[in-house]
This record gives sequence, C-alpha cells and structure tokens, in this order.
Amino acid sequence: MKKVIMGTETAALAAVLARVQVVAAYPITPQTVTVEELSDYIGKGELDAEYITVESEHSAMAACVGASATGSRAFTATSSQGLALMHEMLHHAAGGRLPIVMLNANRALSPPWNLYCDHTDSLSQRDTGWIQYYCCDVQDVMDSTFIAYRVAEKVMLPVMINLDGFYLTHTSEVIDVPSQNEVDRYLPPYDPANKVDVDNPSTYGCVCGADLFSSLKYRRQMETLAVEQAWQEASDEFAAQFGRSHAPVQGHRLDDAEVVIVTIGTAGGAAQLAADALRQEGVAAGSLNLAMVRPFPYQSFRQAVSGAKHLVVLDRDVSFGAEGIVAQEIKSCLYGQSQAQVHGFIAGVGGMDITEELLADMTREALGGQKQGLQLGDSIWIKVLP
Repeated sequence: MKKVIMGTETAALAAVLARVQVVAAYPITPQTVTVEELSDYIGKGELDAEYITVESEHSAMAACVGASATGSRAFTATSSQGLALMHEMLHHAAGGRLPIVMLNANRALSPPWNLYCDHTDSLSQRDTGWIQYYCCDVQDVMDSTFIAYRVAEKVMLPVMINLDGFYLTHTSEVIDVPSQNEVDRYLPPYDPANKVDVDNPSTYGCVCGADLFSSLKYRRQMETLAVEQAWQEASDEFAAQFGRSHAPVQGHRLDDAEVVIVTIGTAGGAAQLAADALRQEGVAAGSLNLAMVRPFPYQSFRQAVSGAKHLVVLDRDVSFGAEGIVAQEIKSCLYGQSQAQVHGFIAGVGGMDITEELLADMTREALGGQKQGLQLGDSIWIKVLP
C-alpha cells in the first residue's frame, strides 16, 4: 500500500506493524508526533499494547528496561536533551542485553536552545552499547524498524533508530507500507530464552567480581562487533522479501571513485547529487552513506572505499577539543589499512542546510581549491585538523 506520511508518523506505524507490546512515552520536539500517534493507535484498539506515560525520559527508558526484561517487545522515542537524560539507563539496557528499539529525532543539544537537526545528541551516546542506525529517508524509517527488531532480538542488544530532526521527522514522502501479514512473516514474535518471571525466580544484573565482570564485557564486545554481519544478513533477507536493502554502508558511484563524500542521515541524497555534479567537472567522485555508526562497520566501509584517494567526511556534530566524531571514527577504521586522506568538515549543526553545492565546494577545497568566502547565516563550514 502506498501512503504519504511524515517520518515521525512512519515510526509510529512501523511500531504498530512490529506489534510492540509496551510503549513508554514522554514528549519532546521533534519526536512528539510519534508517541501521540501511538497513543491514538492504542486508544482506538488498533495496537494491543501497554501505553506508559512517564514523568521523564529517564523513566521512559527504565520502563522499557523492565518491560523488555519480562519478555515484552518494547519501544520508545526521544530527542536531544531527553536522550541525554536517559544516559544512565542506556547503559542498563545494553548491559542487560535487552532488545529495545528506540527512535531518536536528532536535535541540537542546548545551550543555546535549538530545536533543529544536529547529530551530537546520538553520537555522544555511542559508547553506551546501543546499535546506532541513521535513516536517509522516510521509507528507511519504516523498513529499518523491522530490521532493528529482527537484529536486536537475535543478538540481544538495543537499537537506536536516528532521524534527522525536521528534515526527516516532519517531511512527508510517498512510501510503501507493507501489510501486517508481510511484516509478521519477516518479524516473528519476541520469545526470549531468559526473562524475569515471578513463577521462575532468577537474579539479573547482580554484583560480580572483576574476573566475571571482565569476561562479560569481553563477550559483549565480541558479539557487538558481530552485529555488522547480522544486520547485513537481516537486510539481505528483507530485500529478498520486500525488494529494498538497508545495509550498514550504502554507496553511490564508488567503483572508480577517487574521492568519496561520506555522510550520515539525510545528507546522503545531497552527497549523491554533489558526486554527480563533480563527475561533470571531470572529478572521479562518489558518495557513501554511513547508515550504521555502532558497531562501526569496519569491513564494509574499508571495502567500499578501498580505491579512494580522498574521503571528504561531513560531520553534523562536534567533539569539542578534537574534531567531528564521524571523521574520528573513519580515521580509526582506516588506520594502517588505507592511504586515503581523510578531510573532516563540520557543517549543518543546529539545523543549517546541507546542499549539493555545499558538499561540492567542500570537495573542491579538499582537493586543493580555495574555500568560498561564506558569511555567517550561510551554510558555513569548518575544516578541522589538516
């Protein structure tokens, strides 16, 4: 079925089709539409789920932790300061090996107060142990939710689905909405091997010594690294059934590309247009959308950019005192593996537009051209660390 729908509405509909059983809800712009829509679905009897209204985002994640631990399929949504407030409970969810799926509407952290797109909120949580996936369009929001539950419940780790605030959350697109039977065929009911059960008492998350603690952390690290392959397999299975792929790394004109523009989120479309425009100038350009940031898809990324001499990396975030977070991740991935030069740029923070022209200008600068003299108020960018 075709439908014109916004990103936040799509997230709610995807949760319905995934048959979530517990929704923990606390509103925050720009994700509020998602929990409002889920309230309507449950109130109308179109989703058989428990809707828990809580007093904060910290409590929302605590509710999901409890629900998931008892064997329920749990879902919540947040953004920006709300995600930051969840920080403690994000560790509980991942450390408890609980397959919660959460929508995060990417929004700048304050101060100063800002409602618009920025990836610092989610990327600052990258070490909590959550799988992180970044959507490029509204169809991606729908499909990645099903893949997220499929993977989460296989590897027993939580997944954060990230949507660019307003660029994606409040943009309407025509998408293909699968039937309930089609989703059920792809995503079976959640049936964990271990769960909290009053009729079979067990203890979870208790105190342990250094030897057991270290072995548990080592096992989780190894199993988290294996998620890249698990997501790829789930994406391949999804593509076989629905005809759409959502791999950890998504490339455009990479076969002979000598310079690759690397983005996450909705900037991927502009990057493709920029690569096409640069081709018209004789530059062997391609683009790569990094859909998965945690675990970092080392194998897929290295293979995708193996022929490149230059990587122009756009960060819609900043790690203050260092550089863009994605640029740092890519340098770590390629260290000792590639001779490609990584050019890190920071742009689009706080909701500034990322355009085809901006990305093309960044690429020209990286290849030795002069930076355009942009003024405050334009889509300014900063090149960090030569």
